[in-house]
Amino acid sequence: MIDLSGASWRKSSRSNNQGQCVEVADGLGGVVGVRDSKDPAGPVLVVTPANWSAFVAAAKAGTLADSLS
Repeated sequence: MIDLSGASWRKSSRSNNQGQCVEVADGLGGVVGVRDSKDPAGPVLVVTPANWSAFVAAAKAGTLADSLS
């Protein structure tokens, strides 16, 4: 199990405080944590930094659906 108790969580600067965003914690020694900002005590998705970078790049390029098929 990965200890995320010391994680520093951040939201996108584009979240506009709408309450429908995710928070990300990186710098955790080889993993990136992703969680629902509305439920900080809830489950955390843990991915590799390479997979997170690929996800962000696909989202920015508008090719996310293509990369999931």
